[in-house]
Amino acid sequence: MRITISMNAKILASTLFIAPFLLSACAASPSPAGADPGGSIGGGGTGADGSSNANTGSGNGNGGKDGASGAVGGNGAFLTTGNPFAGAVFYVNPDYAAEVQGAIASAPANTDALAKIKNISTAIWLDTLAKVPTVGKYLDDALAQQTKLQKPVVTQFVIYDLPGRDCHANASNGELSLSAADVQRYKTDYIDKIAAAFAAHPNQRIAAIVEPDSLPNLATNMSDPRCAASDAIYRDGVAYAIRTLSAPNVYLYLDTGHSGWLGWPDNITKATAIFSQVLTAAGGANKIRGFASNTANYSVLHETQEQFDYQFNPCHDELTFAQHLTSALAAAGIPDKHFLIDTSRNGRGGIRRQWGSWCNVQGAAIGERPTADPAPGIDAYTWIKPPGESDGTADPTAARFDLACGSGNPDATPGAPQAGQWFNSYFLMLAGNATPPL
Repeated sequence: MRITISMNAKILASTLFIAPFLLSACAASPSPAGADPGGSIGGGGTGADGSSNANTGSGNGNGGKDGASGAVGGNGAFLTTGNPFAGAVFYVNPDYAAEVQGAIASAPANTDALAKIKNISTAIWLDTLAKVPTVGKYLDDALAQQTKLQKPVVTQFVIYDLPGRDCHANASNGELSLSAADVQRYKTDYIDKIAAAFAAHPNQRIAAIVEPDSLPNLATNMSDPRCAASDAIYRDGVAYAIRTLSAPNVYLYLDTGHSGWLGWPDNITKATAIFSQVLTAAGGANKIRGFASNTANYSVLHETQEQFDYQFNPCHDELTFAQHLTSALAAAGIPDKHFLIDTSRNGRGGIRRQWGSWCNVQGAAIGERPTADPAPGIDAYTWIKPPGESDGTADPTAARFDLACGSGNPDATPGAPQAGQWFNSYFLMLAGNATPPL
């Protein structure tokens, strides 16, 4: 997910330092005026990241101890009473593996290193109605692996086709408008059909990241007329998605932007209020397992020296942000939530002049590999954004061109194709810079 930081397009770096895992709610620093980073994710690629869930209770499995059981229940399901990623094999999308294989053919000298990426899980982006029929195919494949391995295999999907999608950016504008007809299509032709496919696979763990960028935009970018017009539809659509997709084996993670977008105390407060309202409309906070941060973005796990100014944002990295947001959510009556952090391209800090740069950032690096329980409160580091798939086109004459992706942004890589399309030279750079190395 690329998140355009609308913070007057720049988020700058203060001398204020807050230690990682500080549990206070970032309460001392005001959000700078006009510094509301808006979000844009580039269109979905073919990645398939394994993260999922099979919980013995109802809803999305917030209750119970963290850690998944390897035991097989009477119905053949692998049970879990907490983190759906624990003790599981992450599903590898064969479509993404094929993209990587093409890159290997273009760089035979790097075959050994690149071949490792073929076996790494990435999320499957359901960013068009046309992709909905593929859900069953992926889950059937994952089930075959689960049966063969006799271990739970988790599959991760990104729910990403909200009407009026990406209201504060152009690179990933969606196919559905804000019309009443398209709102209904979102519910019946998109969410309902995905829910049916999930329901047809009750003995598998499924994790779904719900509508990246949508609710964070409502917290920070209401001055954009497109976001203002989308407000009620985003709230209703996300609530409908959560209510409809919730199931014993489906763990939902609501997108929450990233540290450089919602990290300011004012922004956390606004976002937490919106999350609370939407979850109430969806039937309660127990419908979701937790939240996903840094989707398709570049914010680091641990604070590094940056080129930008933090501008009084006390959340300098994703782990600190997760802790601050956890405290704010608990104070708002939403306790015991867990996080996913997208580490697909956040291996290096100090590469952006503007914290708000989100489009094919030059010098970026593949980050930590997908893993369960990497830190307190974190269900998994995952590769939600498939590395190598573009954030948006650099061609100013093309449809869906966004200024954040063009030559006017020194952080953006030239020559990029449309969002979601394979960007081979960029992939080779990400892999070459991988931290830790491949």
